Amino acid sequence: MTILVTGAAGFIGSHVAAALLDRGESVLGLDNLNDYYAVALKEARLARLTGRRGFRFIRTDISDRATVEGLWPQFGDVTGVVHLAAQPGVRYSIENPYAYVDANVTGQVTLLEAARRMPDLRHFVYASTSSVYGANRKMPFSVEDRVDSPVSVYAATKKAAEMLAFTYSHLYQMPMTGLRFFTVYGPWSRPDMATWLFADAITAGRPIRVFNGGKMKRDFTYIDDIVAGVLAALDRPAPVDAETGAPHRVFNLGNNRCEELMRFIGVLEQAFGREAVKVMEPMQAGDVQETAADIELSRQVLGFEPKTPIEIGLPRFVEWYKGYHKL
Repeated sequence: MTILVTGAAGFIGSHVAAALLDRGESVLGLDNLNDYYAVALKEARLARLTGRRGFRFIRTDISDRATVEGLWPQFGDVTGVVHLAAQPGVRYSIENPYAYVDANVTGQVTLLEAARRMPDLRHFVYASTSSVYGANRKMPFSVEDRVDSPVSVYAATKKAAEMLAFTYSHLYQMPMTGLRFFTVYGPWSRPDMATWLFADAITAGRPIRVFNGGKMKRDFTYIDDIVAGVLAALDRPAPVDAETGAPHRVFNLGNNRCEELMRFIGVLEQAFGREAVKVMEPMQAGDVQETAADIELSRQVLGFEPKTPIEIGLPRFVEWYKGYHKL
């Protein structure tokens, strides 16, 4: 039996695929290796998986309906789906909204259509984001909160993906679980994420852009904790909800420690052994000032317990970053 992992060359997807292989699963990875950021980084992640026993890879775009439909025969032994392929990034969604609709909405439907034809499918797990909480002011964010006020195109498309998942779960009684990730960081992360951007600027001696005058807070979550949560969710198919009649549920996966941005930068500076030059800038359109995850439901149902504070996670990232760039 096989676990289908989309976005297998991505930051989270490559880590999840590796963890599944580590525990003896067969993995079929999908990714289009697009050029949103350096393809070489995606290829390097993929190289860590290629050749491992039980791993197969298909380069494909999940938003290409005809191509994915042509792959349906290869999905016959799939028992679980971990759908992580997406167009990420809040700010870029303002510049290129079409990319987000294609990947996060059309891509979601394409995968759901494929999933409902998998004869042995037990569970479909998909990535969502803390960004769906949008303009919510109550902290910490709870999965019981309404998420009707997205403030970015990215958030709106991920909320749409959640709604589509619920609909398919209800129509076809497919067990489905959505995971709202909170600011994931760690080795092999994306170059457009704050950790990498800050690291790149610090090592090059360039100023870092600090938005909202540094008055930002984030629930920074280390990649190993996220992977543990993803696997725990995959192993626990969603039961039928008594109220909705659909086997669908949503969890927050966050560190449960809301950190001030300036403290995060300070720990990163300490790990590099040099101070960053900081340029204070206003809040960016589509961004939010604070995120914090209520993970009580994740603790109760998934046994999810994040273990990595930034004092441990950031030095691990810096060690990897230096090695990757041969610094």
